[in-house]
Amino acid sequence: MKLQAQELGLAYGPLEVINDLSLDIDAAEMVAVIGPNGCGKSTLLRGLGRLLRPRTGVVLLDNRDIHHTSTKTVARTLAVLTQTSEGAPDLTVEELVWRGRYPHQTWLQGATRRDADVVERSIDQCDLRDLRGRRLAELSGGELQRTWLAMALAQQPQVLLLDEPTSFLDYYHQLEVMDLLANLNSHGLTIVMTMHDLNQVARYSRRVIALRDGRIFRDGAPPDVLTPEVLRQVFGVDAYVFTDDATGQLVCLPYARSDGHVLFKKHNNRKR
Repeated sequence: MKLQAQELGLAYGPLEVINDLSLDIDAAEMVAVIGPNGCGKSTLLRGLGRLLRPRTGVVLLDNRDIHHTSTKTVARTLAVLTQTSEGAPDLTVEELVWRGRYPHQTWLQGATRRDADVVERSIDQCDLRDLRGRRLAELSGGELQRTWLAMALAQQPQVLLLDEPTSFLDYYHQLEVMDLLANLNSHGLTIVMTMHDLNQVARYSRRVIALRDGRIFRDGAPPDVLTPEVLRQVFGVDAYVFTDDATGQLVCLPYARSDGHVLFKKHNNRKR
């Protein structure tokens, strides 16, 4: 299932955020979108997910204009998890996850055994078994984040768009969620996610898109995008980027600053 943006322009009233952006996301890609606050990451995700109508250009899902396709048809194929997802606070965890099955149901046929199995699997995947009867208003930020992810997984999408999927999560659940996403991706799920943690980006993504001022500044494999030069131009920070000898993982270590001066000098380790 291919997702494309062609000459995409996105705006909020007179404020133009994304300008003339073209992008192809192939099936089973794992893509991280990075950039400073205000560069357009969340707006791009909303545009790709049919939550924001383009001012110019078009978004294509499987070569069909996503805004000329019914909401239910899109929801059977694509799921979006934003940072501002809201639900009725009196709903329980299980009830919210069940909402992910609505696109697959018709008014002639209610919930099926398959629906129940998918809901159970989604609850289990997001470590919500002990919380299934809790109401949304009673959850912590991290618990609520995992509940919304479970609902998105219950849709059984082919494309999953995630805006900061590890926000509010403790480190254990960050790794658990990212490992889950990597496993789903290995089984063919296309994932596009905005992220701030560059080390998680390096570890889990296969492709990184760096945005600056509403445009794609760099697009490529993590070693080609997560470089000191790109990070300096995109984020305005100096960073030490190296490959860890013990794990083989790319590591991004920004230098601390005070009054514009670098506090820590570069180590004499292997550099990129």
